[in-house]
Amino acid sequence: MNTSAKRISSVVGASVAALAVWALAAPVAGTTLTVRMGAGTQAIEPGSVLVASLVVGLAGWGLLAVLERFASRPARIWTIIALAVCALSLLGPLGSAVGAAATLVLVLMHLVVGAVIVLGLARR
Repeated sequence: MNTSAKRISSVVGASVAALAVWALAAPVAGTTLTVRMGAGTQAIEPGSVLVASLVVGLAGWGLLAVLERFASRPARIWTIIALAVCALSLLGPLGSAVGAAATLVLVLMHLVVGAVIVLGLARR
């Protein structure tokens, strides 16, 4: 499998993993995944999980491609940036999720996507 195919499978795999977490938490376990948005709340639906994880994966891949072209140690630089972004992304669910169960599931979802992206894109 060539590098592009591996990276595509990593991005798609991150989305599939995020959807699996959503499916186990929401429909199967009955957890209500909602976040505070302004004055109201918004339910986390599978479409938003899919789009967000794909956007993050493609952005990570794009950054890695730029670094591979211009940096002397692209994988190391990219991994540090990706881990920092993953850590910062946890501020979202920690600050806006409604309820402990939603917070736990959304943090887990962020970590799963981060792990698949970092491990999948950083490897050669």
